[in-house]
Amino acid sequence: MGSTTAMFTALTGLNANARSLDVIGNNIANVNTTAFKSSRLLFSTQFSLTNNVGTPPGDVNGGTNPYQIGLGVTTAGTQRNFNPGTIQPTGQPRDIAIDGDGLFVVQQGDRVSYTRNGAFQRSALGDLTTVTGARVMGYGIDDAFNINRGALVPVTIPLGSLTIAEATTQVTFRGNLNADGPLATQGSLISLGGAPGQGLRAVPAAAPPTAPGNILEDATRLLDVEDPQLVGTGTPLFALGQTLQIRNAEKGGKTIPTAQLSIDAATTIADLRAFLTSALGINASAGPNPNAVTPGVAIDPVTGLLAITGNTGAINDITLDSTDIRLLDAAGQFIRHPTSTQKSASADGESVRTTFVVYDSLGTPVEVDIAAVLDSRSNAGTQWRYYVESSDDSDINLATATGLLNFDTDGRLSTVSVPPVTIDRAGTGAATPLAFTIGFGGGAENVTALADSRSTLAATFRDGSPIGTLSGFAVGRDGTITGAFSNGLTRPLGQIPVATFANPEGLVEVGDSLFGPGANSGSAVVSIPGQLGAGLLVGGALELSNVDIGEEFIKMISASTGYSASSRVIRTTDELIQQLLVLGR
Repeated sequence: MGSTTAMFTALTGLNANARSLDVIGNNIANVNTTAFKSSRLLFSTQFSLTNNVGTPPGDVNGGTNPYQIGLGVTTAGTQRNFNPGTIQPTGQPRDIAIDGDGLFVVQQGDRVSYTRNGAFQRSALGDLTTVTGARVMGYGIDDAFNINRGALVPVTIPLGSLTIAEATTQVTFRGNLNADGPLATQGSLISLGGAPGQGLRAVPAAAPPTAPGNILEDATRLLDVEDPQLVGTGTPLFALGQTLQIRNAEKGGKTIPTAQLSIDAATTIADLRAFLTSALGINASAGPNPNAVTPGVAIDPVTGLLAITGNTGAINDITLDSTDIRLLDAAGQFIRHPTSTQKSASADGESVRTTFVVYDSLGTPVEVDIAAVLDSRSNAGTQWRYYVESSDDSDINLATATGLLNFDTDGRLSTVSVPPVTIDRAGTGAATPLAFTIGFGGGAENVTALADSRSTLAATFRDGSPIGTLSGFAVGRDGTITGAFSNGLTRPLGQIPVATFANPEGLVEVGDSLFGPGANSGSAVVSIPGQLGAGLLVGGALELSNVDIGEEFIKMISASTGYSASSRVIRTTDELIQQLLVLGR
């Protein structure tokens, strides 16, 4: 019965249009799904009943075409639209959109999947994950915050737990040194002995003994120094286990840090001289002062007096009273003031000092003083000597560096470079030494030497930073995650790559906005955003669905019309069959 064929043919139309409505309904349902990619259903003819394949043209006729009756429609398959959707800013740094081709790589358990949905969140461990918990994969960093573009690892953003500090490498100064100030002529001169005008002396049984005519020598042990209050008795001034302490001494009006010298069986006068030189911050490498006296501590073996000569410049003037030198017992308790000091000259010369802070590798603040002293004037300009000191130097030596600065007749700095300053940080746990450069000139940051009422000097730039905690992050166009720390530093935290496929429409959707490789998708090519055809990333934004709601409504009307038309064919065929049955009654 020929009409039965029409009924089954129309049934294929019902099924095909019903499947089309399924696809349309899914598109409309996901119109607000982040980065959703719409699909369309494609139809094709099922097959045809061929009654005659036709005949070729001949001499007397033109031939006939094939005689075929179609037997319905079938769904050829679905086709996903991978065109990008509109990118909408959200202001959330964890939201990321792909501007162009590609998908994010995510992993849940052992399964690696791909997604365009960049609505990510942070887990309790700091991992960047999808809403369903799949970890976002990317490139990690090493201990120096360099990105390792090797194997993919979970992207981690440890807000509130990752800390960082940075050692200072450069300090820049600006100011004017008064070229019209007084020239330096001398440093401080302080005499140290057992009593005013009386030097220290070795006991008669000193080992080693002093040379004839000498009462004290560098080789004399402190344990063999006679008590100045008991001269002639051979009573030692010091005892084993005691400590000699300098406290409250001043330089240029600033208190010098407390320093101590432990007295043992091998401690000598030479050790005492070195201790005084270091503790008082006297820089012997500066060379002789203008009065031909070399800074440091010298001994007069005949009188037993120690002569303490400081560096030039009023800012380097040393004040050391007898009460500033203290003798402590083994328990650290005060015993007495063992020596006497007399100051006979003060340091002079135009000078200026400023204090600044640098940071070691652990972020510990290190206080540093820098002073500049007018050294000489000539037809070529002025020459200044700078002194660098640090009370936070881990050894006893307060002075750390000195050098010369030359200025031309226009007051411009002509010194090309200044050697790096190094500060010992041994025993602090930080990298040692802490080394940084000092800049006195370059661009707008210049130190000049012009006539003025007084000298000024100030640090205008310093890198390095104390400890800081990761407080925020942002994702760059190339996928680099940059972390912002509370101390103002920024560092890379990783990089998010993008996976591209030769045929992204061949990917298999596995749910939760995730895709897996399909037989016709090709293998994933993971690359940095912006390279090898991969799109760029937009942080703080999400890709919207690419569903065109107007187009879907039109498709829905078309599918509904097709469904109704097919049902009409079935009804018409049924009516014909009913009429045929009436004829048989």
